[in-house]
Amino acid sequence: MSPLYSPHVQGWGSNRRLVGRARELGTLQVFVDAVATDGGSLLVVGEAGVGKTALLDATAAHAAELDIRVLHASGVEFEAEVSFAGLHQLVAPLAAELAALPPGSRRAIGVAVGLVEGAAPDRLALTNALLALLARAADQTALLVVVDDLQWLDRASATLFGSLARRLGGTGIGLLGVVRTGEGSVFEGVGLPELAIGPLDDDAATVLLTEAFPELPPRAARQVLTEAQGNPLALIELPAHMGPSAAEPPLGRTPVGRRLQLTFARRIDALPVECRDQLLLAALDGTGELFPSISVAELEPAERARLIRIHPVTRGIRFRHPLTRSAVVELSTGEERREAHRRLAEQHPVGSERHAWHLAEAASGPDEQTAQLLEESALKTKGRGDPVGAIELLLRAAELSPGPDEHHRRVMFATYLGADVTGDLTDPQALVTAHGTHGRTLVAAVAAAAYLVNSGGDIDTVHRLLLGALRNVGRPVAAWDALLGEIIYVLQSNCSFGSRAELAADYWAALDRLGPEVPEILVLLGNTYLEPARRAGPSLPLLDEAIAGIDEQADHADAVRLGIAAMYVDRMAGCRAALWRVVEHGRGGGAIAAAIKAFVLLGFDGVLSGDWDGALQLADEGLALTTRHHYRLLGGFLQYDRAVVAAARGDRETVRRLTDDLVAWAAPNRIGFVLQLAAHARAVDALGNGEFETAYRHAAEICSPETVPAHGPAALWALLDLVEAAVRAGLTAQARAHVADIRRSGVADLSPRLALVAAGAAGMTAPATSFREAFDTALATPGASRWPFAQARIRLAYAERLRRVRSTTEARHQLTNALDTFERLGAVPWAVRARAELRACGVPTVRPAAGPTTALTPQEREIAELAAAGLTNKQIGERLYLSPRTVSSHLYNLFPKLGIGSRAALRDALEHLPSTNT
Repeated sequence: MSPLYSPHVQGWGSNRRLVGRARELGTLQVFVDAVATDGGSLLVVGEAGVGKTALLDATAAHAAELDIRVLHASGVEFEAEVSFAGLHQLVAPLAAELAALPPGSRRAIGVAVGLVEGAAPDRLALTNALLALLARAADQTALLVVVDDLQWLDRASATLFGSLARRLGGTGIGLLGVVRTGEGSVFEGVGLPELAIGPLDDDAATVLLTEAFPELPPRAARQVLTEAQGNPLALIELPAHMGPSAAEPPLGRTPVGRRLQLTFARRIDALPVECRDQLLLAALDGTGELFPSISVAELEPAERARLIRIHPVTRGIRFRHPLTRSAVVELSTGEERREAHRRLAEQHPVGSERHAWHLAEAASGPDEQTAQLLEESALKTKGRGDPVGAIELLLRAAELSPGPDEHHRRVMFATYLGADVTGDLTDPQALVTAHGTHGRTLVAAVAAAAYLVNSGGDIDTVHRLLLGALRNVGRPVAAWDALLGEIIYVLQSNCSFGSRAELAADYWAALDRLGPEVPEILVLLGNTYLEPARRAGPSLPLLDEAIAGIDEQADHADAVRLGIAAMYVDRMAGCRAALWRVVEHGRGGGAIAAAIKAFVLLGFDGVLSGDWDGALQLADEGLALTTRHHYRLLGGFLQYDRAVVAAARGDRETVRRLTDDLVAWAAPNRIGFVLQLAAHARAVDALGNGEFETAYRHAAEICSPETVPAHGPAALWALLDLVEAAVRAGLTAQARAHVADIRRSGVADLSPRLALVAAGAAGMTAPATSFREAFDTALATPGASRWPFAQARIRLAYAERLRRVRSTTEARHQLTNALDTFERLGAVPWAVRARAELRACGVPTVRPAAGPTTALTPQEREIAELAAAGLTNKQIGERLYLSPRTVSSHLYNLFPKLGIGSRAALRDALEHLPSTNT
């Protein structure tokens, strides 16, 4: 008998009368009525026993009356660690619909629930696939998804359902979730409409108690009403064990929830031993299915005692209340629970997560075989897109490890993975101290990684810890251990951030000592990211091949690492879509550090490719994450994006403030890369303001003593600044020496951008007889327009030289194109210089009134109107289901159509568009 219902009607799906819930039921019925025509989501929140599940049952019955299809899922307290268990419940009844999905969507769901092997789907792709599956299920009639006990839903499913819930408007799909107050759930932060279920008022409580126990003595009834405090489950269950002649119920002052469990415990104790055994299996199973080893006949006494329901057709089990399930488990002994888990493990395939999980719960002490199964399950779970679940499995594997080496290795691997999820890391010195001498090996390595990504700590300290760990690891003789690969990856990152020749040498020495089986990505990163000027060339075919397959990466961290490898050699265009998926995954609660790194990479790409507004928005969102999770170093990279854009746009105060902050913490920690980024922003700032000697001094901090130092790849972003500053400062000999160094380094062969820069720099220093050839070569570089700021600066330098040899017509052409780009980018100092050159060429610089030149598409018009209303790219993307990057690209394309150069001019430009363009 369910709470809230009149006690004389029972059954699995019978119509029953609700007591005292007219308002709540009315709200839920209105919601269901709206689902039939539109869709949407609603969260029901209330205390334990307040009747949430009963309201769900009534709502589902109302939906059935309207021919709305209903799907059920539920969180289970003892199954919350099983990855995507909730999704599996939802997908299981939709086998036919799943088979009819496009291959990509079918694979995404299949990988998540473990039906097929494959690369982990990113969160956005999985959400889209689930939405497509539910839409197919709702093809003929509306669909209502009912999810009970959200507080116990596994995190991967809860995060996925939370993303889904925000996208159901207009789909004919409704999601009705139920969560217990104060238990915590991903859903409580999603921002869904909520229906709060409170206690019954005194009149309704009296009616419910009277109907349930008409012969209960008045004194006992008064005490039950007082103690229950309007909680319907307490009103129904607390007096159920008393006879009609009882003087008063023996309640005392125990909390309501605990008293209810004691009541259920009395009923459980009265069951036959065989029934209690079967009930424990059902409680710990969590699937709602009856395995062959569970006897339906032996469970019938539990159904008669109103503890469970057995479905008359499917024979599936449903506990009448979660407190009942908890009481069953609490009353069992440790050995009984272990034996139940052993029996349940036998029902699942060897190698499955449930098999390993049940074996772990059955273990009474260290067990290396089970620990190994858990570790294998952890890697599979990580590959399916649930790193949180992987961490939990690794920690459990560590608990079961008999030896200290395996224990520490698994703990530290879990700790390292935690850096990509929560950012909740520990100071490395504390870890080393806590783990004694063993801490100088794997613990030290993971602690160094934590210290590096978390706080931007001292480069040399991290370097010593990592090298010490590698010395103690020894030479691997078989396939590389996953944690060893992470140590090498962090060493490479540390050497790159240090940007010193001796650090790079240590990295290559470490790889040489560890043999030929080094993972390919680690060699690739060393060649294209650590020392690209010296080593990248031969690796470019391998990198291009890897980027071509980036969508097949099984792990977001792998996609990020390919993006890092692509950064200095300008292959980011092939990585953008994958990196945006990492960002969306992070926004949905996925790997935080991977998402922040994706923000950094996309921000760097935006700065170079001229999407400055997009880069600033990425920096703002990314910095909020770095602040929240204390990723100081990654935050510094995002500060650079702000600083260099501010420098190009003439905002000197912002440049000063940001670069001073970068230097203040990077200098004492010897983080050379950050110091070089600060120097670059300062060089661009000084160049734009005519302080050419100062600009040269800052650029030389990056490119000296070698113009293109092998160990300082940030120089590849500052080559044009170095040569231009030298030329404009009158340092002709130095400028020509730098150009010769650039030519000798061969970096022009690494990417079209570097070919553009190398040829443009040569044009700036070439004699009067040959500068045209160099500049024309630069501007003819395939894809040169992908780097608009560099291209426009080269046009400006070309025009200045053309004007000096009195080729004013040619100069005007270059200047007009350069000025258009500078104005579109908002590069005010360079636009001022271009106008001055145009005036010197006899061209008036008052621009004609701006106006639209080409019609906008409907989507461009919608994006433009939202941007004109003040929405950010992120907000526009959320409203239109686009990525912020896509929104930025649309804005980038429509500005020229409207004849404007900034968002500020959108409103006026839109007023001039004809109404037929909507």
